Amino acid sequence: MTYLVDCDILDHTSRFKHKYYMAPTADKTGFKPKAIVKKLLTALPERSRTVLEARFGLGISPERVTLEAIGKRYGITRERVRQIENHALAALKKSAGFAAAQDAFDELERIIDGLGGIVCEDDLLNFMTKDKSMQNHIYFLLVLGDPFKFRKEDNEVNRCWYVDPELAGKVDGALKSLYSGLSDEDLIPEGEMIDRFLKELQTINDKHRNEEVLRRWLAISKGIGKNPLGEWGPASSPNVKTKGVRDYAYLAVKKHGSPLHFREVSTLIEKMFNRAAHVATTHNELIKDDRFVLVGRGMYALKEWGYTQGVVRDVIREALRKQGPMTKDQIIASVLKERHVKPGTIVVNLQNQKYFKRGKDGTFTLVK
Repeated sequence: MTYLVDCDILDHTSRFKHKYYMAPTADKTGFKPKAIVKKLLTALPERSRTVLEARFGLGISPERVTLEAIGKRYGITRERVRQIENHALAALKKSAGFAAAQDAFDELERIIDGLGGIVCEDDLLNFMTKDKSMQNHIYFLLVLGDPFKFRKEDNEVNRCWYVDPELAGKVDGALKSLYSGLSDEDLIPEGEMIDRFLKELQTINDKHRNEEVLRRWLAISKGIGKNPLGEWGPASSPNVKTKGVRDYAYLAVKKHGSPLHFREVSTLIEKMFNRAAHVATTHNELIKDDRFVLVGRGMYALKEWGYTQGVVRDVIREALRKQGPMTKDQIIASVLKERHVKPGTIVVNLQNQKYFKRGKDGTFTLVK
């Protein structure tokens, strides 16, 4: 049976608070998918029935059989199998069993509406049940039922089901607009991403204005993803699609917010992501990745924080280029903002007359 509950779904601005339909799990829907499907299939001839059972995984095995494999079994073409499948589905829609199953279709429609009106196929089926065989029977009812429409999977979106074409169109357009506004370097906190998404969905019904539904809609897009720290960005970005130690190192250092020794980075990766990160491997990856800057003996910072690439000499040269003549103390103070080194190391570098010249007033300039 279905039910309504008072559901306070609040974000950091406390905007979302309303009664919201909470869809029950499949074993509490008030109908039995397997029993309904079994009764429906009795209206078909044996070959049509066995073709549907094989194609949708409705028999003893939950594995779905390809058109080609079924064709070989019967000695017919895959196109002929497709014709049999389509004819059987059409026949079922005209059967008495189809009309008798209307309560089940209505319940499925309410569940999809409760999940946001449009939802990824995997999310929908996993929400209802983890049993693969049961999922196949529910999927079959979705294919058969008139209220249910699906969006094919392509390069932009995952396969999803919906019951309101107008809402589906709005969500699709909002996802495209949201993605187009992201760069590969973007890492956006979830609350901010949801705020941006809502700005693209100003005309949606209030019952859909909650974070749970908006997360489900974000999951429809293949272009937008979430990294292990819960931050959003382009799904193809290494900041989101973590592939190895260097990507985990980047996230760890970024989350920490200040320079770290490579040994500390290794420890932090293991702690934050429960992933083995050998010290030597971590160090090698930090050296090779231009997102990091060596700022001291074994100390690394992120380039995006404004650190200058190179050795101490390069940092001094960059400071003089930007600020003009500087005293020794000014140069030391400037360099220590970017490098974890001793002041004496900076002074030694200043003595290199190939790069730096000391004027009569005691200030240093670049050698032209």
